[in-house]
Amino acid sequence: MAAATKTAARKTSAAAPAPRAVNKHGARRRQILEVAAARFRSHGYGAASMRDIAGEVGILAGSLYHHFPSKDDLFTAVHEEGIRRIDEAVDTALDGRTDPWARLEAAMVAHLDYLLEGGDFAVVVLRAVPADLGSRQRLVALRDAYEARFRELIEDLPLPATVGRDSLRLMLLGALNWSQTWYRRDGDTTPEGIARDFLALLRAPL
Repeated sequence: MAAATKTAARKTSAAAPAPRAVNKHGARRRQILEVAAARFRSHGYGAASMRDIAGEVGILAGSLYHHFPSKDDLFTAVHEEGIRRIDEAVDTALDGRTDPWARLEAAMVAHLDYLLEGGDFAVVVLRAVPADLGSRQRLVALRDAYEARFRELIEDLPLPATVGRDSLRLMLLGALNWSQTWYRRDGDTTPEGIARDFLALLRAPL
């Protein structure tokens, strides 16, 4: 019995990659995602090549395909990472808050702060998904899942029955997302200030 246990343990040990190998793989994957996000931002999906991304990372193109079988897979992974980051930012902002208006404001500030200061991932996530992308439906589902958070936040607001909550959500997210086109870091406003001004404009007449 003991011998069988030792044998099983040896097999498990042999099958599991060493922690250093796992860490190295994870670090390389993160590096690839950072470079890919920058390339997709600057060149767009169509013009960004796997060869160029691999070259900037410092690996052969074949090694890149070991991590991501196709450009479609890599683009999807960049989106997943971008949405994971903004999701995490909103989670942190909402932690401990219970008032519905305070929760919506905190989520708006976190959302806008990420979009305006989050760098390459934030820009890529906001752009239209190529119509012929194989994983288009998956990416749309990721965005929808994130936007559902705002649907829940708005559902919790004490609003008059005549207020169309879906329309309010779409208008609010549209205003927040569009700010990425006109915001200037050297201007006289901040992501936090913009988010709070938007909410004040909405809340006053409601």
